Amino acid sequence: MKLSPQWIRDFVDLSVEDGQLAEDLTSIGIAVEGSAGEGPHTVFEMEIGTNRPDAMNHYGVAREAAAFYGVPLKPIETSAAKAANTGVTSCSAKAEPFQIDIEDAGGCARYTAQIVRGVKIKASPAHIASRLALVDQRPINNAADASNYTLWEMGHPTHAFDLDLLQGGKIVVRRASPGETLKTLDGVDRKLSPEDLIIADANRPVALAGVMGGFDTMITEKTKNVLIESAWFDPVAVRKTAKRHGMHSDASHRFERGADYGATPVACALVAQRILESGGGKLEGSTIDAVARELDQAPVVLRISQVHRILGSKLEVHEIIAILKRLGFELVPEPGAQPEFSVRIPSWRLDVEREIDLIEEIARLHGYNKFSNTLPGFSGAVIETPDAKKHAKIRSSLLALGYHEAVSLSFISHEDAETFSSSPVIELANPISEEASLMRSSLVPGMLNLLAYNLNRGTDNVRLFEVGDVYETEGDGTAEHSRICLGATASDIASNLSQGTLLDKSKNSTLDIFRSFKGDIENLLNAFEYKSLSFDDQASDYYQPGCSARALMDGEVIAQFGQLHVQVATKRKLRQDV
Repeated sequence: MKLSPQWIRDFVDLSVEDGQLAEDLTSIGIAVEGSAGEGPHTVFEMEIGTNRPDAMNHYGVAREAAAFYGVPLKPIETSAAKAANTGVTSCSAKAEPFQIDIEDAGGCARYTAQIVRGVKIKASPAHIASRLALVDQRPINNAADASNYTLWEMGHPTHAFDLDLLQGGKIVVRRASPGETLKTLDGVDRKLSPEDLIIADANRPVALAGVMGGFDTMITEKTKNVLIESAWFDPVAVRKTAKRHGMHSDASHRFERGADYGATPVACALVAQRILESGGGKLEGSTIDAVARELDQAPVVLRISQVHRILGSKLEVHEIIAILKRLGFELVPEPGAQPEFSVRIPSWRLDVEREIDLIEEIARLHGYNKFSNTLPGFSGAVIETPDAKKHAKIRSSLLALGYHEAVSLSFISHEDAETFSSSPVIELANPISEEASLMRSSLVPGMLNLLAYNLNRGTDNVRLFEVGDVYETEGDGTAEHSRICLGATASDIASNLSQGTLLDKSKNSTLDIFRSFKGDIENLLNAFEYKSLSFDDQASDYYQPGCSARALMDGEVIAQFGQLHVQVATKRKLRQDV
């Protein structure tokens, strides 16, 4: 992400050079990876953590710089905001002759809008266009650029509609109806899902909420009247819609990570002001601000004793208070013998939810380099658990047999769970994809993915193992169980046989490969104590019949192994037997 230090300085007076600014920002976690250009054309290449959407803009970084240097942060002020006379209402708001209805309060908590009439659409002023170009944004026209400029300046996405192309004098925030379609700004006709959160007028969808506007209501040279949208959309709803349609935009990038609920009126006013300044026109009526639900973060209790214990340093209380106030937190003393504070979290800091988060904020602004390098004292005893000893022995045995340890994802799909496990599964509330919608109940799918990854990159001889947990429901709760999974390609096992290679495709070579793998299993089981070890042919259905077995230790099934069923291997596009 590129940001301009000159733009940052619009909001905070700094005496340091750009190089020192970059170093200091990096020291507090707002990483500057590099810079390019000179003077006012300098740009920083930033690496902003996904949990810090508040810092993905110039004002957000200026806020961090002001807190670090202890200098004032200039507020964002707009003449349009003063003229608009914003009024907050319920989930339906109206300013003649326009109305906003939020039908899906879960997907949209707040929707702010402003009408500007008599606008002339043209190229943006040079200073707007040049700043957008600095951060790799292509200038389009003064209305679209006003929205984009505001995004990069203070971080909140907005959108501008051609008011005259909106039907029925209203905006409705709702889920799409079955069969509805929308042509988005990129010219693609999209079939909408009933799960998609959309912006509609009285008759049809006009935008994918938080992702992209619609082609049929976009700003053109013919546009005279504009409706500005500034809203708060649910991160999960935006992420799922964007993923469903294979889309990614600057707006969805912010909304997916959590936008500032309190910023909608300011962002709306900024866009309106820039349109007025560049294209003329006038505001119509007051700002329409429909609020479906309030998003107030619960206060967090901060104990000074915990700050001292976690950081291993007794920072002065006044310094702790000063740091948090500079970052926008509000502190109210709590009664009691020990100093405690109830800390109110600002609307832009969605990542701060717990006491430990506040302590991290204190540490990074105080300076990590100011803490002692000495490890804190530890009075407990270190005891190696029996499982740890057993796992170490297993790892040593497998490494000696030529296996390499691997780690796979802890999530699998419904299809994999049905194929490779009969255990009751744990579903994720907000899965990142259908392929990772369950906590894994078997290590086999992950192992097959790892084998396929290596085979697809030209590595034929692969021998891997994983020691990890599987998860399942158990009664009213959940349970974790430690498992071991081995995986090897047939060519790797064949290359280790004393006779023959994979060039011999006879039944005997397949049997030899199976027997060799069985020998590895027996070596592995030597890590356990048992009286008897036996084998039968009752392995799971995903194994190839005649080339699979179960191991029974003292009569109890302890393992199953064998060649993956040909049909399963074909479906997973494995180009050799495993």
